[in-house]
Amino acid sequence: MIILAATPIGNLGDASRRLVEALEQATIIAAEDTRTTQRLLAALGVSNRPRLIALHDHNEKDRAPELVELARTQDVLVLSDAGMPTVSDPGYGVVAAAAAAGVEVTVIPGPSAVVTALAVSGLPTDRFTFEGFVARKHGERMGALRLLAAEPRTMVFFEAPSRLAATLTDMAAAFGADRRGAVCRELTKLHEQVVRGTLAELATWAEGGVRGEVVLVVEGGAAREVPFADAVAQVRALVGEGVRRKDAAAEVAGLTGHSSRELYQATLTGPA
Repeated sequence: MIILAATPIGNLGDASRRLVEALEQATIIAAEDTRTTQRLLAALGVSNRPRLIALHDHNEKDRAPELVELARTQDVLVLSDAGMPTVSDPGYGVVAAAAAAGVEVTVIPGPSAVVTALAVSGLPTDRFTFEGFVARKHGERMGALRLLAAEPRTMVFFEAPSRLAATLTDMAAAFGADRRGAVCRELTKLHEQVVRGTLAELATWAEGGVRGEVVLVVEGGAAREVPFADAVAQVRALVGEGVRRKDAAAEVAGLTGHSSRELYQATLTGPA
């Protein structure tokens, strides 16, 4: 069995009892950084010394088949350095390979920087999207951000502190200076800080320099003013591409602000 286990993102007190028990019983641990895992074992007072296998972005494709074969006969615990494996961290390739091979995968849930930042941001939490790290180069970053300008859901990003000011400046240009955001820094740690404001205000604040791990939460864009008839046509076009009518109506409703139910009903008559 493959066991994905979430580890603390800063505060060791967030390590669950299940995580500690799994570490104490593990015979094989696939870890993003084996040195970090060794320090975690020591900090949690775990005397067990399992076999440690490095699993990171550069070797996951090659390591995944080996780990899946091991998991046919014994449990393989998969850890990232902090938070939940597979979420902007190694692990997805292993899970996909295990699913394809019919090997069971389970989870020991726990800390996640994405959900933690979203919860404290003060921005809408009912619908959100995780965008990971933005592109390093200005041109690529602006291109990606412009594509997200109309995204109606709250957006969560990871960013390096050294690039935060530049990214916030680009977001203000792509999304609008008055779009709301929150910079969540050093979550769960001693110097945890959440700074809220418009993207322009946050960009000015970040120019003074920022340290520590950063999660950036940005308000979604306002629904575009699209005539109802045009929205219905969009739903019908998606249905024509093979999307379920209910899903198509929900997608267009999210982008236009029209009622999903009314869009659905409107497409039941006339051409699909």
